[in-house]
Amino acid sequence: MLDLPNTAIIKENAVRWGRIGSGPPLVAIHGTPFSSQVWRRIVPHFADRRTVYYFDLIGYGLSEKREGQDVSLAVQNELLAALFAEWGLERPDVLAHDFGGATALRAYYLNGLRYASLTIFDAVALAPWGSPFVQHVRRHEEAFSGMPDYMHTALLRAYLQTAAHKPLSDEALAIYSAPWLGPVGQPAFYRQIAQMDQRYTDEVEAQYSRMDCPVTVLWGQEDDWIPYSKGHELAGLISDRPLIPVPDAGHLVQEDCPECLVAEVLKSLGGR
Repeated sequence: MLDLPNTAIIKENAVRWGRIGSGPPLVAIHGTPFSSQVWRRIVPHFADRRTVYYFDLIGYGLSEKREGQDVSLAVQNELLAALFAEWGLERPDVLAHDFGGATALRAYYLNGLRYASLTIFDAVALAPWGSPFVQHVRRHEEAFSGMPDYMHTALLRAYLQTAAHKPLSDEALAIYSAPWLGPVGQPAFYRQIAQMDQRYTDEVEAQYSRMDCPVTVLWGQEDDWIPYSKGHELAGLISDRPLIPVPDAGHLVQEDCPECLVAEVLKSLGGR
């Protein structure tokens, strides 16, 4: 497990973060409905050459969760910009997945953040997105938030498994479920789904263009959440390199093929 011993107060939210290693900075940004623990088998491999920063998005993981909280994509790029300032970072390498990809892109095109490199995979970036389950929860958030614990736990575990192509271990299911259980976690889980709104990618999608840093786009070929074709489309817009397929992997590449991510990030870092 990654340790997140630090707390930053960003936009009146307590945000938990951690740091390992030494060298130039690398920032890892997780997606939904996960936490920085998706990097537990990834970022330790970079600690001998990078200072790796990781954090839990507002409303996720160990970060603060509360009723009425804005946890949408509209606030997460502001969080990233504030953390860059707090950490004194100007042009770090960035690793981003799912909503983390949307956050890195919004921060680049809307907040003017710049990166030494970007490795982005299975990202929420191009319309349309949002599964039938997401749309149903958005219409009935209150009913889902108030479900009995056993029903919520079963639904949550089933939903998490759909992110991966291979069966998730009991350890992984426990790690990813934990923040979303109990009287605080359960409503927070449905809160973040209810606030998923395509307009936050629509407002930046028209700005996508070749980024001013090396960009590596990877995609799980068996991604049932965001079609593999979206990876090709995104790579064509923001990178001068073709999409890198990840065979036998779904949306949650960190679990299906962590070694592929490690290898590609190490290639991206190269001798820098």
